[in-house]
Formats: sequence, structure tokens, C-alpha cells
Amino acid sequence: MKTQVGIIGGGPSGLLLSQLLRLRGIETVVLEKHTREHVLGRIRAGVLEHGFAALMREAQVGDRMDREGQIHEGIYIAHEGMRQRVDLKALTGSSVIVYGQTELTRDLYDGHDRARAVVIHNAEDVQPHAIETPRPYLTFRHQDETVRVDCDYIIGCDGFHGVSRRSIPKDKIREFERACPFGWLGVLSRTKPVSPELIYAKHERGFALCSLRSPTLSRYYIQVPLTDTVDNWSDEQFFVELRRRLPSDVAAEMITGPSIEKSIAPLRSFVVEPMRCGNLFLAGDAAHIVPPTGARGLNSAASDIYYLYYALVDHYTKHNDRGLDSYSERALARVWKGLRFSWWMTMLLHRFPDTSSFDQRLQDTELAYLFSSPKALASLAENYVGLPF
Repeated sequence: MKTQVGIIGGGPSGLLLSQLLRLRGIETVVLEKHTREHVLGRIRAGVLEHGFAALMREAQVGDRMDREGQIHEGIYIAHEGMRQRVDLKALTGSSVIVYGQTELTRDLYDGHDRARAVVIHNAEDVQPHAIETPRPYLTFRHQDETVRVDCDYIIGCDGFHGVSRRSIPKDKIREFERACPFGWLGVLSRTKPVSPELIYAKHERGFALCSLRSPTLSRYYIQVPLTDTVDNWSDEQFFVELRRRLPSDVAAEMITGPSIEKSIAPLRSFVVEPMRCGNLFLAGDAAHIVPPTGARGLNSAASDIYYLYYALVDHYTKHNDRGLDSYSERALARVWKGLRFSWWMTMLLHRFPDTSSFDQRLQDTELAYLFSSPKALASLAENYVGLPF
């Protein structure tokens, strides 16, 4: 099998890059180790910055997003029993779209189906080879057969635990990492969201977030110790604790219901440099993970795809490799800015186990300053809606 670009990973990043490239006449093959049903069953973030939304439209798969996605022009930050709104639209002239990752991935699959693009599921033992040569290739097992894919470039979109980053020699990359001593317990329920806009809540008992996927699908989170498990939390216990961390008027309006998904996600920051080795390029979680507090994870992956897409188009249509040569530097510059913002939001709103009275006063002062300074609010809003690519 031969193609121009071999993509490892059939999640949003891999599918988006494949869709964009195929529309420009560049051949791709996507290898995904799981079934399509498994990929579509993942529950992930759903806040899309304007740059991501523009890429979906350019990929000709943005119609349903524009039709069903909810435009959010602001967010709330709750503390000291009150809510204060950050007016994203007024501060930046832009907004975000709330649209579930599952639906976004479904749209990308539909685009591939229409184009009869090559997406191979249940691809086992995927392995990149000869990545530092002009002729890299992939091998994988499928239905008891070993298949080889010769390609010009390999793009690793297979996440933190994927094979792509592990295929790079240890002496060719440097890793940066910091983990938080807590996680987020998330509950998805078929209930009307308590607020039409997200509420980020700082409380002495820990952080909480009121989010949503649709007008009838709510997503709520509370900060919990890493030692907790979902078995420690019944639905009733979760909502009792969530209400404690919210302003009383919000808690009183909350509609609860049985959870349809419950999980605990650790909070961590991870970046690998560079994001290229030879003709293997890393994108998304394969290269970086950011805390979810600032809604940068999926959006940071989208910026990687933006840089790769235009770099590959320039290579194949103009024989210009400047974009490929500068990919890692440009992608990392934006990744680190996104990580900085997510880490700032995490430090601002969470209670750390070793938080002292001094730390608490600094958090309170930071929040007071934030809402007393239009420029500070504009900085938050600028980062939240998405920095330019």
C-alpha cells in the first residue's frame, strides 16, 4: 500500500488533517487501533475556539456544528458565593462554540465516508519505520495479515500512550512534565444544564465546573483527590458535593438525574520537544497535554493540524518546505502559551493540598484584581477564545 501521508490515530486530529489534505488532492491513509464505535464512544471536551471552528468549515464538515453548536459569548467565575461574568464577545469581538467532541468526530467520519477516504480500524501493532530517512513506512496487522504502507510523511495523532512518540530515539527529544495532586470527577447526565454558559467555581472545598454538551445534556465536574475512584461517589453524593461548591442561587436551580457516564481525569501538563524527528511529525496529545481548566487541549491539537496542513500543502503544491521545517517551532510556541493559560487558570481556581493561608490570600487577590482590571479580563478572554494561529 502506498500513500503520501500516513496518519496514526483516527481521533479528531487525525481525521481533521486527513479530511483537509484530501480536499487539496493529497492522499492519506489513517490507521486507528480501535473500532469506529469505540472512537465515537469517547466523552471529551466540547469547547471549540474560533480557529478550530474555521478549520472544520474549511474541511467542509462544519455545517452541523454551525447549525447545532451553541455560541457562548461569555463564561462565569464563581467565588465567595457569587458569580461574575467574563464577557468574551465584548472583550475580544469573538466567542466560542460548545459542540461535543463525539459529534465533531462523527462529522469528520461522515466527511470521510462521502469521499471514500481510507480509514483502517482495528489496525494492530502499528509501527513507524525508517523515520529519519527519505522513505519512511508503516507496518500494522489487520485481520491476521501484516500490511506495509509506504509514505512520504508519518503524522502521529495517536495520543499520549500511542506508538508515535515512543518511536523517536530518547536522545532526540526532551520531555517537560508536571502533575497536579488531584483530578476531576466528571458526571454526564441527561438533564437541563444549570446555566447556559459555563461556570468555573473556586471554593474552599475544591474546584467545580458546570458545563454542558447540549440544551438537554449536562457535564459537571468536581475536584477530588487522586486516591478517589468513581466507586467512592454515588450520583447523589456527587450532586450534594457539587451544590456545596456553587453559589446558592445556582445550586437551587440545578436539576439532577442519573449519570450516563462517570470518570476521574487526572490533571497534568506534558510537552515534548521537538515535535518532529526526521519525517515523523507529532500532533495533539502525542506531543502535549494541558490541564482542562482553560479548555485548551483539543484546541491546541487543532493548531498543530493547522500548521501541518498548510505546511504539507505548500510542500506538495509549491515544493516549499519552510512550513515543514518550522512546524515544531511554530506549534510549540502556541502550545506553551496554551499551557501557560491552563496552568494559570488551574492555580487560580483549585485548592492544592498544601495551600497555606498566604496562598489563599494570593488567590483571592488575583481574583479581585482580575475583575477590577479591564486589561486583565481582556487577557483572560483573549486566551479563552483562542490566540491567533
